[in-house]
Amino acid sequence: MSTKDFTANVISATKVVPDGNFKDSKASGIWDINEALDLIKGGNWPNAANLSPSAFVDGLFQTHLYTGTQQVQNITNGLDLSSKGGLVWLKTRSGTTAFGANMIFDTERGAQRVMRSQETGADSAANNTLTSFNTNGFSLGISTDGNKSGDSHVSWSFRKQPKFFDIVTYTGTGSAQTIAHSLGTTVGMLIIKRTDSSSSDGWICYHNGFSKSGDPRIAFLNSADEAFQANSTYLNNTYPTSTNFTVGESADVNASNGTYVAYLFAHNNNDGGFGEPGDQDIIKCGSYTGNASTDGPDVNLGFEPQWVMIKNATSSADWMIFDVMRGIVTGGNDALLNANDNDAENNLNDFFSVTSTGFKLGTIGYGASDSSGKTYVYMAIRRGGMQTPTAASDVFDVEIGGSSVADAALATTTGFPVDMFMHHDNYSSGGETFVVDRLRGRSAQVRTQVTNAEGTYSTNNPSLDSNSGLINRAGSTKNLSGGVYWQWRRARGYFDVVAYTGDGQAGRTVSHNLGVAPEMMWVKRRDSSTNGSWWVYHAGAQDSPTYVDVLALNSDGAVTDSSGYFAGNPTASNFSVNQYNTTNGSGNTYIAYLFATLSGVSKLGSYTGNAGASTINVDCGFTGDTPSFILIKESSGTGNWWVFDSARGIVAGTEKALYLNTTDAETSAYDYIDPYSGGFSLSINSGINTDGATFIFYAIAATS
Repeated sequence: MSTKDFTANVISATKVVPDGNFKDSKASGIWDINEALDLIKGGNWPNAANLSPSAFVDGLFQTHLYTGTQQVQNITNGLDLSSKGGLVWLKTRSGTTAFGANMIFDTERGAQRVMRSQETGADSAANNTLTSFNTNGFSLGISTDGNKSGDSHVSWSFRKQPKFFDIVTYTGTGSAQTIAHSLGTTVGMLIIKRTDSSSSDGWICYHNGFSKSGDPRIAFLNSADEAFQANSTYLNNTYPTSTNFTVGESADVNASNGTYVAYLFAHNNNDGGFGEPGDQDIIKCGSYTGNASTDGPDVNLGFEPQWVMIKNATSSADWMIFDVMRGIVTGGNDALLNANDNDAENNLNDFFSVTSTGFKLGTIGYGASDSSGKTYVYMAIRRGGMQTPTAASDVFDVEIGGSSVADAALATTTGFPVDMFMHHDNYSSGGETFVVDRLRGRSAQVRTQVTNAEGTYSTNNPSLDSNSGLINRAGSTKNLSGGVYWQWRRARGYFDVVAYTGDGQAGRTVSHNLGVAPEMMWVKRRDSSTNGSWWVYHAGAQDSPTYVDVLALNSDGAVTDSSGYFAGNPTASNFSVNQYNTTNGSGNTYIAYLFATLSGVSKLGSYTGNAGASTINVDCGFTGDTPSFILIKESSGTGNWWVFDSARGIVAGTEKALYLNTTDAETSAYDYIDPYSGGFSLSINSGINTDGATFIFYAIAATS
């Protein structure tokens, strides 16, 4: 064991028990497994709950979607803005003119003081707009700006934190001066704006992705008409450092007695120090060269991004902003907003796709992001879910659809952003099970019971366009009764989603961000029904010494030995596929869902049936109530993929079971399973307890 392996401050012979915030405590010592278990039971061992929020991107940056009300509303995004400081950027998605403005607020200038990034004007009063910065977000007033009734809006919030983001205000001198800051690392992007009056050029932007030695280049955030250019009067021909930046004599950055605000965004280069291991980056500012090809540049960030800003640095072009909450769709059109105009959200083009390690251009070689020979600068922020969850309620929810869901109202209330959900549309009479996820976009679905290619998810169904569950798409009140929704959030050690394109090569590795080796994987071809089965890897079904065993989610068939689907067991960083069209055909597109056992939250395993000769107790290590979700499949022989959930009932009596591989209505003919402390139990031969048969399962702990 090394000091890097141990999350506490020191290793010594004397054990000191952690107290409070583990990361900042005086915990020390080398602990054996039994001592560690005792501390885990007491809630004192290191986990996401007792690490500082500033260690994770979730506590420093948030994209939040909301509908305007023109009434006071609190936006709860989990960021402590009032005591830590930060910036909130509001943009109306569905409006234009004044209502579509980019409105920027920060804690240095104070609430109800606004500047607009598409304008050159001074800081001005914004009564009843953003009315306060809070310890868990911010509050909006009754103004139509940023809260117009019925319009959809987005907020991007940045919390101050070394190696991520800083804000500095200063007074100009009229001659070159150096300004101190607290970013503590490489400045990836610097934005300066005069606040006491309008400025001739507006928002002055430096970016480390496009500069030359001795000649830092600048561009203007408020304008699409300019490339990055040299101008010594802005930064005095001096590059920003980890502790300061220099301004020249231009009135836009340093007029005598003028007042200014500067926003500094970091560039982590394997020195971020975030995450549970304490060695992860969360923000990158760099550049790439376009090639106008359908096989465009593949930008390696070392992480999957959730927010990306792109600007053509060598030609006039918009400052384009994308985020995964509004939609960066793999193989579909992306939701675009521009920092330099009032335009409403644009969903007309497929600019790029995110990957598990960055983003890839070139789906159509679109000029605004991938012109041949042009240099583009970007700022990218890491996807959330870096910390290991400690409660199932933070990452899973199951709900029955409501009979009357109002226009633009929540259809489910998870309390977290849903990254993937399965929707069975009519459990009582029979129906289909649709799978929808953020990577493929809110309008794309694949169905578990068929081999069909990806299809369109009807607008009559709920959408992912919310931070707190599924939302009824705008248009009318809808009746969603008869449907059940199983909803997952991506998180370290629990669940991940990967979209990839096949290359037809045996042994191809696909990166993921689960952080542990997945114990179950579902892989589905998206672009065609040919070889379109859902191929499932499950650690509990591996009995071949030579090949990786697979099952088909759309079939009741037994486990199959095949060398063509997966090329070995998955690892904590990737999984391997072989050359078959089912998982890796050249040019074919795929979606993969990865599941893992997480102590107290989820469990994957297997058991052997006994036809009810005695009760089989399956201990999942859970505490509290009966699991919220259970999936069971016989792997040694034929059998359906059985689903039980707490919304429809897991009781000491007859249960309602659905099958993922059929369109059958739910059945409740038998007492299939019973509640059991820590898991579930089986007592009869009902298709999930055949004598001598091997069954695999996936269970998620209670969510309430």
